[in-house]
Amino acid sequence: MAGFRIGRGRGNNRPPQQPQQAPPPPYGPSQGQYGGGQAAPSYPPQQQWPPSGGHPGGHSGGHQQARAPHGEPEYFGGDHHPAGDPYANNPGHTRAFSINEDPYGDAATYHAGSASVPAGPRLHWKELLSGIVLRPGQTFLQMRDYPVWGPALTITFLYGLLAIFGFDQTRDEAIKAPFTTALTSVLITGVAFVIGSLILGAVTHTLARQLGGDGAWQPTVGLSMLIMSLTDAPRLVFAMFLGGDNSLVQVVGWATWLAAGALFTSMVSKSHDLPWPKALGASAIQLIALLSIIKLGTI
Repeated sequence: MAGFRIGRGRGNNRPPQQPQQAPPPPYGPSQGQYGGGQAAPSYPPQQQWPPSGGHPGGHSGGHQQARAPHGEPEYFGGDHHPAGDPYANNPGHTRAFSINEDPYGDAATYHAGSASVPAGPRLHWKELLSGIVLRPGQTFLQMRDYPVWGPALTITFLYGLLAIFGFDQTRDEAIKAPFTTALTSVLITGVAFVIGSLILGAVTHTLARQLGGDGAWQPTVGLSMLIMSLTDAPRLVFAMFLGGDNSLVQVVGWATWLAAGALFTSMVSKSHDLPWPKALGASAIQLIALLSIIKLGTI
């Protein structure tokens, strides 16, 4: 009898089965493999949903929720949930997130001079001068946050040195005067043009701000000085050789004055984010000054 019990057991008459690998548990250490009479893997107890207690998150019959096994994230087990949300971070549940306020504040329209990143890299003085003539809109937009004092002061001073020869009377006086006297007159004229262009550029910037613009004053003044000098350069070249009363000089003078008005309008519009009528109004005083002092003085 004892031998029968020892030698024969339930299931011994069946052919031996190949043990099969059990699928890995979703979490928790494996306690065994299925098949061959081995114990099934045990899993950490999960909280029932809905909970069986008398209040949300309660446990039934003194049952305590098991802690997470060693090496597992603690949100898979254990009583780890923030205050006020008893179901957060429990197995089978997800925590709801909400956005209460915009961390960046209310959206606002861009204003020139307030951008943290400029519209483009700073242009070299050669690219700046050619850009004002060939691609003014893109150049003014790219340089609206950069001061251009170096090119502006240099070009305006050189323009002032030659401006004395664009007037018939002053040209004759400079040629007949002694060298030192003529040199002094030329230098004074150059400095006077620099100071005058600075004042006119500051007036244009102030009017643009009064009309609602928000651009920086250094780029506005510097670019206005460059526009004033570059646009009148063709007229000055012809006037030095042909005289201010020549018909060609007069036509070129009016054409360049209109071009200066278009460039002033574009520059103020891009630098101060203003529509073109306000930009033209901000440039009106500087345009009238150029017409009365330079154009009408020679035409």
